[in-house]
Amino acid sequence: TKPAIDAKSQVEYIVQQSKSLPVRVIPIGAVTKDTAGKELAEMYDMQKSGALTFSDGLHCIQSSGMLLKALQYIKAFNGTIIQLPDDHSIAPHGLINEGIVSTRLGLPGKPMMAEELIVARDIKLARYTSSRLHFTGVSSPKSLEYIKRGKESGINITCSVTPYHLAFCDEDLAEYDTNLKVNPPLRTREAMLALRTAVADGTVDCISTHHIPLDWDAKVCEFEYAKNGMIGLETTYSVLKSVLPDVPEDRWIELLSINPGKIFGIQHESINVFSQANLTLFEPKKQYTYNKQDIRSKSANSPFIGKSFTGKAAGIINGQQLFLNEP
Repeated sequence: TKPAIDAKSQVEYIVQQSKSLPVRVIPIGAVTKDTAGKELAEMYDMQKSGALTFSDGLHCIQSSGMLLKALQYIKAFNGTIIQLPDDHSIAPHGLINEGIVSTRLGLPGKPMMAEELIVARDIKLARYTSSRLHFTGVSSPKSLEYIKRGKESGINITCSVTPYHLAFCDEDLAEYDTNLKVNPPLRTREAMLALRTAVADGTVDCISTHHIPLDWDAKVCEFEYAKNGMIGLETTYSVLKSVLPDVPEDRWIELLSINPGKIFGIQHESINVFSQANLTLFEPKKQYTYNKQDIRSKSANSPFIGKSFTGKAAGIINGQQLFLNEP
């Protein structure tokens, strides 16, 4: 967010203001002040005020020493750090995945190595500190291999992938659609298929939407100048169901609800008589087309507009209140 949530007062404000909303909002505090990677933020105070976990968001922590200190610090309250793995010193001006497609389109590329180096480094730091670390937006099959081996050796690491890395690859950038400009960039078709396999076989722990609403002019420009990111909250379930139709419903519930709760310590109410209702309603077989006029977000930077899906989130029940996406 801007400004970064890096102080106790900001966490308290969000917790208080969100009490009247139909959904529960749990803040994620910054690891470093202003997410600049230079000085640790007040993580202990933020955690006591309601921050669930900690991350510098889209800013990968570049300094090994800084991340080491952060991982040691959060052990005091058994916290978790979320890291978006991206070595900024490798292809800092890369716009899409480095490969045949980037060469053909004449766009500077960013190799998967920029992600893989940070994943390998951070796994070593997690092993050294015995702390909890979550990698978000993983896009490289080699990164998944490192993470899988780390888990097998007992390191407390987990990972998530985005719906759009499962739905698109760099070949889809042939028309220079700025809505497909994201970071980490869309990878090769082979990498996309490997991510799908990892979701189905349990290597991936959960799904992260990387929902980034942007103004109209942030995307209606030349590809080079467009900002990274797309909206995705409304289409996540639909995209997952459509690109991996053979994955059972129980697996999606794990990826979207159960596993995030375990990773970040979110307490789920049991589904019993007299329990507080906190439920998401969905229609697994509903077929529909995602149209621009249906978007609830104030932004419309989505490459899924006009696409047909099978499976749709229908609404939520929160306490005694029912909220439906359609009347």
